[in-house]
Amino acid sequence: MYPFINIGPIHLGTFGLLLWVAAVCGTFILHRNFVRHGVDADALNVVALVTLAGIIGAKLWHELEEPAQLTMAWHQIVASPNPLMGFLHWFQTGFAWFGGLLAGIAALAWQGSMARFKGPLEGTQGERVGALRMLDLAAPAAAIGYGVGRIGCLTSGDGDYGVNTTLPWGVHMMNGVDQYHRALVQPTPPDALVQPTPIYELLFALLVFWIVWKVGERFKPIGWLTGLYLVLSGTGRFLVEFVRVNPKLYFGNTLSNAQVAALGSMVAGLLLLLWAQRANRQWAPKLADDPLA
Repeated sequence: MYPFINIGPIHLGTFGLLLWVAAVCGTFILHRNFVRHGVDADALNVVALVTLAGIIGAKLWHELEEPAQLTMAWHQIVASPNPLMGFLHWFQTGFAWFGGLLAGIAALAWQGSMARFKGPLEGTQGERVGALRMLDLAAPAAAIGYGVGRIGCLTSGDGDYGVNTTLPWGVHMMNGVDQYHRALVQPTPPDALVQPTPIYELLFALLVFWIVWKVGERFKPIGWLTGLYLVLSGTGRFLVEFVRVNPKLYFGNTLSNAQVAALGSMVAGLLLLLWAQRANRQWAPKLADDPLA
């Protein structure tokens, strides 16, 4: 794997680079969704805030799972000759998907409460988008961003790989012996072929994107697309964990922490789908000649 791209004295982290690419992809998709639904909001600003919130949320969730290690890490940072570099090194690795999801949802909901529609008809201009409708709009972008970001996990070798395998598409997590090419988490043994689970997640994310995008072409009750995304994304994460190296901690050591979180995502999504269908709240201002009006 290639945790860093070396350009002279510069060592560019591939995880950060792919995270940027994921944000760019998500921004493009969100912008297209804003255009097709007449939303007066800046997709770049929305994605920038959500990305920042997601990174912080993912880091906090991961660290708070083991408070003792967090305390020890901070003691080491404070005691180091250069606390800033120590903090940046600590912040390079260790992120939890579920924490990022919750923080991203909160950031989207807040921005949705402030954004407005352009309004196709007199009297509808300036109507607030609202928290749930913003989540609906962002669902396709979230799927794309998540999938692309996972490739950054693969290139950096940060531990999101799978179990040992003899499959022809298995990958090595080691490439070279110097500090800028060593995998951040070593497989056992270090030269073993392992399942490229981030690639599986990318492919599944592309499928989720396509489904949510196509369904979103027609008006649905507010919250319906968000519920669908939570069910589909949770299903993908639950399944991929069976071939990942994450420790199994729950239900007789059969499910990982991420799988329990994914089950929560699926249940929340199903409940939201049922609520949205029952409430049947108008999704957006509709054109006079809209056959669905």
